[in-house]
Amino acid sequence: MAAVQVEQRLWDGVLELTKAAQEKGMDPLMWAMQLSSNLTAAGISMPSTEVAELLVSYICWSNNVPIAWKFLEKALTIRIVPPMFVIALLSTRVIANRRRYPVAYRLYMELLKRYAFSLPSLTNGPNYQKIMESINVVLHYSQIFEIQSSEPGLLVVEFIFSIVWELLDASLDDEGLLELTSEKKSRWLTRSQDMEIDNLDSFDGKRIERQDAMHKMNTITALEIIGEFFRNKVTSRILYLARRNMPAHWEYFIRNLRLLASNSSSLRNSKHISPEALLQLTADTRQLLSRKCKTSLQQQFHAVTTETPVSSSGQCHGVGRSALWLTIDLYLEDTMDGSQVAATSAAETLTGLVKALQALNQTTWQDAFLGLWIAALRLVQRERNSSEGPVPRLDTCLCMLLSITTLAVVNIIEEDEISLISEAERSSISQRKDVQSVGKRRQDLFSSLQQLDDFEGLLIPPPPVSSLANQAAAKAMVFLSGLTVSGGHLDGMSLNDMPVNCSGNLRHLIVEACIARNVLDTSAYMWPGYVKGRCNQVPRSVSGQMPGWSSLMKGSPLTPPMVSALVSTPASSLAELEKMYEIAITGSDDEKMSAATIFCGASLTREYLLLVRNSQLASYENPLKDKNKIKRPSRFSSPSSREPIFMDSFPKLKSWYRQHQECIASILSGLVPGTPVHHIVEALLNFMFRKINRGGQPLTPTTSGSSTSSVSGADDSCLRLKLPAWDILEAVPFVLDASLTACAHGRLSPRELTTGLKDLADFLPASLATIVSYFSAEVTRGLWKPAFMNGTDWPSPAANLSWVEQQINKILAATGVDVPCLALGVNSPATIPLPLAALVSLTITYKLDRVTDRFLNLVGPALTHLGTCCPWPCMSIIAALWTQKVKRWGDFLVFSAARTVFHHNTDAVVQLLRVCFSTALGLNSSVASNGGVGALLGHGFGSHFEGGISAVAPGILYLRVHRAVRNVMFMTEEIVSLLLHTVKDIATRGLPAEKLEKLKKTKFSSKYGQVSLASAMTQVKVAASLGASLVWMTGGLSLVQSLIKETLPSRFISVHGSEPNGEDSGGMIAMLGGYALAYFAVFSGIFAWGVDMTPAASKHRPKVLGKHFEFLASTLEGKISLGCNKATWKAYVTGFVSLMVGCTPMWMLEVDVQVLKSVSKGLKQWNEEELAVALLGISGINAMGAAAEMIIETGF
Repeated sequence: MAAVQVEQRLWDGVLELTKAAQEKGMDPLMWAMQLSSNLTAAGISMPSTEVAELLVSYICWSNNVPIAWKFLEKALTIRIVPPMFVIALLSTRVIANRRRYPVAYRLYMELLKRYAFSLPSLTNGPNYQKIMESINVVLHYSQIFEIQSSEPGLLVVEFIFSIVWELLDASLDDEGLLELTSEKKSRWLTRSQDMEIDNLDSFDGKRIERQDAMHKMNTITALEIIGEFFRNKVTSRILYLARRNMPAHWEYFIRNLRLLASNSSSLRNSKHISPEALLQLTADTRQLLSRKCKTSLQQQFHAVTTETPVSSSGQCHGVGRSALWLTIDLYLEDTMDGSQVAATSAAETLTGLVKALQALNQTTWQDAFLGLWIAALRLVQRERNSSEGPVPRLDTCLCMLLSITTLAVVNIIEEDEISLISEAERSSISQRKDVQSVGKRRQDLFSSLQQLDDFEGLLIPPPPVSSLANQAAAKAMVFLSGLTVSGGHLDGMSLNDMPVNCSGNLRHLIVEACIARNVLDTSAYMWPGYVKGRCNQVPRSVSGQMPGWSSLMKGSPLTPPMVSALVSTPASSLAELEKMYEIAITGSDDEKMSAATIFCGASLTREYLLLVRNSQLASYENPLKDKNKIKRPSRFSSPSSREPIFMDSFPKLKSWYRQHQECIASILSGLVPGTPVHHIVEALLNFMFRKINRGGQPLTPTTSGSSTSSVSGADDSCLRLKLPAWDILEAVPFVLDASLTACAHGRLSPRELTTGLKDLADFLPASLATIVSYFSAEVTRGLWKPAFMNGTDWPSPAANLSWVEQQINKILAATGVDVPCLALGVNSPATIPLPLAALVSLTITYKLDRVTDRFLNLVGPALTHLGTCCPWPCMSIIAALWTQKVKRWGDFLVFSAARTVFHHNTDAVVQLLRVCFSTALGLNSSVASNGGVGALLGHGFGSHFEGGISAVAPGILYLRVHRAVRNVMFMTEEIVSLLLHTVKDIATRGLPAEKLEKLKKTKFSSKYGQVSLASAMTQVKVAASLGASLVWMTGGLSLVQSLIKETLPSRFISVHGSEPNGEDSGGMIAMLGGYALAYFAVFSGIFAWGVDMTPAASKHRPKVLGKHFEFLASTLEGKISLGCNKATWKAYVTGFVSLMVGCTPMWMLEVDVQVLKSVSKGLKQWNEEELAVALLGISGINAMGAAAEMIIETGF
């Protein structure tokens, strides 16, 4: 109590001193010095928030006189009171009473201009924490901004933001605009709560006139101060932090500011700032990363990172802008393999990939879409002259172009427009008119499709789809002519009646695919050059109505010509499919059969039942899409349940699946004689081998004499097999085991085994899956004796085997891979494992027709995989056997057999990777090429030249063989090493050291060096992109995470004798290597995780990324010793963080703030202050305070 009384007497003394000085008219400086002396004697720390409160309360409003304001000004000058706290106190009193006390408002703004921009004196001064906490208490930031934190740096951001916001709302109120805001009032106290009955000033007219003039001047001054806050380098960046980390508050603030800019007369009357200038200042995002790079290499890295080319896809050849989208080409080609089923749909993965590359390349969406279309078109063109194989690839390529790629575009556009709809719903009615109805991405799609016309060579349709392309072009011409076009098809018109010059190309098909998915409309038909012919050339009279979908929709019956037309022509709309579905359900038996035939025709092969599925997804996954449109409900797009479906819902399937997995995992056992399964096994064996006479010897293994199965039971085997398919499937593994065992022990000949298996598969086609799985498992277990492919017991490959091996050697040699001789010895027998012999013999018994295609498509991939994994020359034997059966598949089969080399020879994989890097970068001296996509992927495989098969592009070869590599974990180390050696080749341009040194001494060295430096950094980025693509496609998410968690850190810690060092070119090679690894790490991560928070894979990102940043922080703090070149390390860290800031800022929200602060401190020690600030600035609200303090400390 005594201490409180003493303190109260002290504050009373301060007031008495001030009153006495005011009455005597004491010099303000003398008063301030006396006050400072008294406070020092009393042990009061200065600047003092208590004294500030006393003085402001003293002035407002009992002593609102000039001398009192002078006292306050002197107290601020000699730091008796904290300026920012005084500003906070005055803002709560002066702004609300600015009309009654305009002079006070003017003085308040003068203090703002003097002290609000002197933030270092606050953060570096005494009582910093206390002052900011006191400001928080006075201005109630915790309630207004809803951020429960007392971190002083964060409070500084809130303070600056609140001051500008208060001035804005006060200005709106002064001009009568506050009522036009969505909330109709200010969040701050901008009006006095007291009734203004009178004024302290007199009521004479001249004084009122002077006050009105001062009000107007004050409003102009307030607006100019707002502009100064956005002009000032420090405060503008602090406001950027508020913009980034408090988006909801910023959105409200910026709407008010735009309202002011549009309607303020005071702003138009200002001599120092205009409405346009204010909008420009606030619209400028003031990117925190505006690095003043210290070296030319840093400048080039920053330029390559942030450049936005006019057309990043404009070149199709060479290491130009098209190489920026190389990963899309690789992904599309890799997806064509089809040997593995991904957990994520191709469209979803492609969507994430395009978004990732758009962020990494910092391009417009027009460039991103154009890069996507061109990559998909290149995929189609590579198949124009490719070798024929068991599965035609052209239809799949067209599906990738017209379905998967289009779906990815739809996803990207819908994401943009759903956010626009959400923004519109958050906005007030008065401001919804400013929200775009069509997103920017959709407009960029239009531009990219128009720009496609510049790539005529890529748009030439393959012969099988020329008629469809022509029909799409004719449809546009007919539409423009005014004739009826119904259901996507010409109404009663033959294409023969159309002018010749209306021939279409692949762009017409792309446009039609986009129209079908509602991202484009028929206004595209009016684009310049879209329709080649003249509309008046369209014939106005045609004879008869041709059968087709449009005729069906008008009620024509399903006559044989109609069915034939519908089978060969795909449906173009959901309505047509619904019509056919209705016939399939309610029609006559003949009509139902016709409908089933039509559904399995072109509408299926062209992937239009995808159209149905997409419609369903659009209805239920995007509830905001087409919210204001009323659509007729469809039976296709109304699933009975939106709940997830699990295998438990199908008990029979679940039981079969478990047995299937057990069959694969372990040796078959558990067949008990006398059980129902045992009886089915006997019946199946009797059925399969009913023509064999073995004197009643049983084929099933038994432990007693209870089995009486023999050939004599074959007559009733069919009767005994009239059972549910699930029961028969349960017995199939035991049947296969008994059959293979009998063949191994000579009780069945190979031919009899093959015939029996064929009969089983024909009887129950579903058993083929079990046949494939069982034989695959048995081959893997390796318990069976080899089968001699001698032409007596098993078919012989001798006629073609040597040719196959020769062709494999040619392919590898032409590609640049040198391996030991693969030829089989003259006296070496051709053997393969018995289960594999049975499987391959089964496949070659099938005739090649449409009926058996589905069987071969199922068995083929498994056969290839098994042949690849088995010892050499198993796959060559399989290829030779099939080449004998189907000669035209020879090239395809040889190419497939060549993959085996890479399964057995790790060095061959490394060689192929080396060739991929050198070819893509144009560094391959043996190949006349400038590099780029064309050199890496070529024109597909099997393009013939006279005398045999041509060389396979290295990229195509790698994409076909990487799944055959035994150990993918070693791939990352090899790719990292190859990347660094490629960087060295880029830096030296492939020249030896002595020749490079001579070049430097020439008179052209300066110019040559500048040009090469810019191109070198672009090539480094392409090399890193290629390396990351190969890692991601080879090992997926797990390999990428291993790279970032383990491979890269160990690379920096370890000493690598072969690593490029900084001795040459002033450390340029070492720095380029660091930047290459930075690109490599970020590319790999963004391919695997996606750029935003939505992909399922992103759930692994926080842990992996956090560990990597912990490694960076520990190394920067000196806790971990480095083994690599220091220039490489510095380039990696600065490059990696720069890419995080510029391309993947959302990722930083997942990393621990303390770790990021440590990294930023390390960057600051390297004089990378701006990068350190940028890192903290994107790292969320918890890092905002540290970012603000660093901005203030560094002055930028």
